[in-house]
Amino acid sequence: MTEQEPVRLAIVYYSSTGNTYTIAQEIAAGAEARGAEVRIRRVAELAPDAAIDANPAWRKHLEATREVPVATHGDLEWAEGFVFGTPTRFGLPAAQLKQFLDTCGGLWMNGALTDKVVSAFAGAGNVHGGQESTLLALHNVFYHWGGIMVPPGYTDPAIHAVGGNPYGTSFTDGQGAALPEATLLAARHQGARTATWAQAARRITAG
Repeated sequence: MTEQEPVRLAIVYYSSTGNTYTIAQEIAAGAEARGAEVRIRRVAELAPDAAIDANPAWRKHLEATREVPVATHGDLEWAEGFVFGTPTRFGLPAAQLKQFLDTCGGLWMNGALTDKVVSAFAGAGNVHGGQESTLLALHNVFYHWGGIMVPPGYTDPAIHAVGGNPYGTSFTDGQGAALPEATLLAARHQGARTATWAQAARRITAG
């Protein structure tokens, strides 16, 4: 592999009504601006139709994103870095994303996830809805993988402008309103930063 080849990032997310998907797209844009090759992948929906149909926005988003490929282990093997995104469920990642992560034991045991750059983002229904605890819960998974953690920290004014979460881009559901531009800018920065450090990790591991 040559340095000129684009670094490969997989953005794996779960989104019910679309906000998390929007952030995934912005992170992809930031990474691509740094020359990365990006795969956006959704995890499989586990909720029953009755629950989905009870929320028209949930059903609408599910139908609108059916063409987005479902994440596989092959996507993680392909990637040199990952960004995982989820809504908050009682301060924890959504079950749909957690179920996918729980299937990755074989990859972990074989060392296929070791020394890959990894970052995360999350949202919730209100300002103090558990975004930080959700991100920290995801980080626990990455420690076990031996991932190279790349949080946004306070590395760009965009982080302060959106509320100053150093663990990962986070947002509050606008209840139908579009996400603020400041949140989108923070996501693009996180994507760019993740791509930059994935490139650096490639150089180091290549010796």
